[in-house]
Amino acid sequence: MLKETTLYGKYDKVEIAIERLKMFVPGEGYYGAFSGGKDSVAIKELVTMAGIQCDWHYNWTTVDPPEVLRFIKKYHPDVEIHQPILTMWQLIVKKRMPPTRLVRYCCEHLKERGGAGRHVLTGIRGQESFKRSKRQMVEHCFKDESKIYVNPILDWSENDVWEFIHKYHLLYCSLYDEGFTRIGCIMCPMNSRRMEKDAKRWPKYYQAYVRAFQRCIDKRIEDGLATNWQTGQEMMDWWTEQGKHIKQDPDQTIMFE
Repeated sequence: MLKETTLYGKYDKVEIAIERLKMFVPGEGYYGAFSGGKDSVAIKELVTMAGIQCDWHYNWTTVDPPEVLRFIKKYHPDVEIHQPILTMWQLIVKKRMPPTRLVRYCCEHLKERGGAGRHVLTGIRGQESFKRSKRQMVEHCFKDESKIYVNPILDWSENDVWEFIHKYHLLYCSLYDEGFTRIGCIMCPMNSRRMEKDAKRWPKYYQAYVRAFQRCIDKRIEDGLATNWQTGQEMMDWWTEQGKHIKQDPDQTIMFE
């Protein structure tokens, strides 16, 4: 049993993570959940160092930063990109409401897909939030018992991840150099403090939301449902204003970063 010390010590966290990967790898290999974030980059390199089998998968939500998608396509071409059955814009109309902190339908349909019957390898870390600090190194998915999550860097700090990335000269998404500390869906209501920044950074996505909100209102009217909004812009103003009064949830929708 390896004794944990500081990163890059005699028995460092890199060695420990590699041993964990080897310990829990199933015969068919891992189902690697890759988000394009720094933690996914670290996990993918650890798998290479461990010399174990893993097939990598990225669930494209249609509202991920385009920089993330370009990064994956250019530097991680072995990652299989899965397109959703419905885009975010179509989901908004189907659900007849925007996604909110309390109604997170987008996560289930866009992010939490794949890996049934497999050992799903993730890069989640306990330091990210109180909820994640309670997660286990190996655990069953509460929505799908056939899916087992393996979280080998659960006890790593953010500094550990960056130290590992810099030590091994790993490439990472350019958004981190622009001041982003976490990467997730554009204007995610679970990351309310960033909604305004995202709207300015990606104005075309902002306008796409407004158009989807207008179709959402039209659908509500068509279905005989009450609505407090007349235009997509009014719904957008309400949506972003709601976010200002909600404490940011660090768990938000970044499951595998």
